[in-house]
Amino acid sequence: MPDAPAYAAVDLGAESGRVVLGRLDGERVDLEVVHRFANRPVRLPDGLRWNLLALFAETLDGLRRAAEAAPSRVLAGVGVDAWGVDYALLDAGRRVLGLPFHYRDGRTGGMVARAHERVPAADLYGVTGIQTMPINTVFQLLADEGSAALAAAEHIALVPDLIALWLTGELRNEATAASTTGLLDARTGGWARGIADRLGLPAAPFAGETTEPGATIGAVLGHHAEAAGGAAGAPVHAVAGHDTASAFAAVPLRNGERAAVLSSGTWSLLGLELDAPVLDERARAYNLTNERGIEGTIRLLRNVMGLWLVQECRRQWEAEGGPGDYDAINRLATEAREDVALFDPDADGFLAPGDMPARIVAACRESGQEPPATPGEIARAALVSLACKYRLVLERLERTTGRQVDVVHVIGGGAQAELLCRLTADVLGRRVLAGPVEATALGNVLVQARAAGELGSLRDIRAAAAASTEPAEYEPAGARDAADATYERFLDVTGLDAASDVAVEA
Repeated sequence: MPDAPAYAAVDLGAESGRVVLGRLDGERVDLEVVHRFANRPVRLPDGLRWNLLALFAETLDGLRRAAEAAPSRVLAGVGVDAWGVDYALLDAGRRVLGLPFHYRDGRTGGMVARAHERVPAADLYGVTGIQTMPINTVFQLLADEGSAALAAAEHIALVPDLIALWLTGELRNEATAASTTGLLDARTGGWARGIADRLGLPAAPFAGETTEPGATIGAVLGHHAEAAGGAAGAPVHAVAGHDTASAFAAVPLRNGERAAVLSSGTWSLLGLELDAPVLDERARAYNLTNERGIEGTIRLLRNVMGLWLVQECRRQWEAEGGPGDYDAINRLATEAREDVALFDPDADGFLAPGDMPARIVAACRESGQEPPATPGEIARAALVSLACKYRLVLERLERTTGRQVDVVHVIGGGAQAELLCRLTADVLGRRVLAGPVEATALGNVLVQARAAGELGSLRDIRAAAAASTEPAEYEPAGARDAADATYERFLDVTGLDAASDVAVEA
């Protein structure tokens, strides 16, 4: 495709980052990962921080490689997506007031209670529609109270906003990323300034307007030419800055398909794409979240801990001389006995970095079960528990919206986890379509093509996504009794309530 427009997607994840070159031929997109790099947070005396300067240097190097690989060495655009909730505070000159904290830092302890003392949980949810999690930006900002940074803050930039600012010199608060803060009005897509005021947060960072995906922010600054090469001067488009929103854009949904989407990576995010937010008491009781998508859509979903459990297990085992390769871990999990102990993957004790195998064993023992004894059993216990939690969330989504789901699209890195996809199909009793793996980068490129006028609508984006994807299919096992028994055992040992309209989870 020598004349195909080429776009560079900067996709920053919690474990790693990548720059992907996407070539659009009018019908489909071909992706090429031109640079992949680790994301290594740093622990400073005041807490766990993201090393965004290192990520930005890797981003520039990746853009240089993308330009070199592009037809005629010209990029038609650059887009940046990243994880949600984490932010930098900026002064009036848009200078960073300290590296952003990592959402897994422990400084938000007690902040949910502080927020709800000032704004009742029902009021907060009724405006923002965001799932209550201590990692949310709103609770992190309350942890900043009394700091010099918050006192001096004139602007706020979530991670994709900050990288785009450093690339172009222009600051935009992109709406899908902003929706993860717990400070965006779910109905209007603008900042919930009244909520911020009631919480005692400063007004200045929320004085501006948010930017919808598809706008052009600016061009890569000329002074980046030494590091970014031919990418200097390329237009930078606001894509769906939250990586999950970009991934949802690339789901090959078909008209009339009764589908849910599971974005599977470090976090699992299972949800439905809707035209409007759901802000009623049932949605709040189930702790569902209303995040913005492209073209004004709403993603009604629930965050589940995800493959973080396996990632932390791998890190621990590798340090101890055990299995340190994901393929080996998946093989051991596949070979492990099926009746492993189960646990709630969203229990607070699994959020922070640490000895995850020991935590899983302890959780299973505390609930009166025979704990998993080998790496294979521990990994399988994590995967089966995830599949069971997916079923609980999906049933609550169906109950909340009145929709029936027949198929689940699994996208992201977890689409490669064959055992997890098979377990998900079996436990949920629904067909699973796994892929695309690089869904976030594909969605990033497709929204850039929309911004450049190459694609005209969400329908065009979805058609291009379908043409660019060949998902693997998993049908649920015929023996439903075994799957139902596993799910009932999960509910019993976790104490979760599948049927009640009142969530009994913390």
